[in-house]
Amino acid sequence: MRRYRYASHAAVLLIVMAMSGYGAVDLNTSLAARAGAVEANAAAEGGQFGDVLLGRDSTIIKPVSIPAAPLPNHRPIRYTVQGADTLDSIARVYGITFRQITWSNPGLRLPLKAGQTLKLPPVPGVVVEVKNGDSPASLAAFYGVDETAILGFNHIRAPELIPGLMIVIPVDPQTGPNLITGVPADPADPGALFCPIQGAKIIQKFGPTSFALEPPSGGYLHFHSGVDLLAEFGTPIVAAAGGKVTAAGYADYFGLRVAITDSYGLVEIYAHMSDESVRVGDWIQQGQKLGLVGSTGLSVGSHLHLQLEVGGVPTDPLPLIGCQ
Repeated sequence: MRRYRYASHAAVLLIVMAMSGYGAVDLNTSLAARAGAVEANAAAEGGQFGDVLLGRDSTIIKPVSIPAAPLPNHRPIRYTVQGADTLDSIARVYGITFRQITWSNPGLRLPLKAGQTLKLPPVPGVVVEVKNGDSPASLAAFYGVDETAILGFNHIRAPELIPGLMIVIPVDPQTGPNLITGVPADPADPGALFCPIQGAKIIQKFGPTSFALEPPSGGYLHFHSGVDLLAEFGTPIVAAAGGKVTAAGYADYFGLRVAITDSYGLVEIYAHMSDESVRVGDWIQQGQKLGLVGSTGLSVGSHLHLQLEVGGVPTDPLPLIGCQ
């Protein structure tokens, strides 16, 4: 009888253990199935999983971008000029244009001198010292950017934009800056110089020359301070870059000329004209008519002399987009 009782107890224990094991297996299986269903639903709806972006039905759209290099510095760069530096060589090193260097350094004069300090933008754009009356809205309108781009790039709020603060204004090189009137300064070729007479042939380049009428400069007996474009008398002349007319009328050997201080701070001089169609103070867009080709001043035939100056010193205006 006792043996029977022990046997029956053992049988009950075996049944309980079997049921417990089954329950555990069933529970685990149920949880796994539910987890799988949740993941399947999430994948079907799409979303981001780790560093991969999924579309519906688990289609891989693209991997999520993970920066592999430090983000660019947002602070103005202070560069000390070395002995052999030029605007072009500095621009190439920092991935900007020489016009952005002149833009960031009002009053800059050439040639550069070893030891002088230049302000450089860390990205295409301009370094600006905030002045009295400047606001996010006024700066945004003048440089052709959003207010949020100015404040966000410099990690400041509007009340922190105070006189004397040095900031960087990033400018899209595909659009360039605006004129004070709010229109794009260079709608034809942002950041470049447009040929004032499209298709015209360059008959004399910038630099030393044997032409006896050219004055001495830079240690050379004769030096041509710009480029000459061949064109018939009365051919329309348009602005190489947008800016403000700062001179108009007769001037020594230039004859009848128009000078524009462009949006980057460089001065463009259009000389030997027969007629001018703008006045001092006018805001001019790139490609806008300035006057007509002539042969006034020190000239031996009908042509346009285009001169580009940095701080009153002539510099090579080439390349000109659209000249031969």
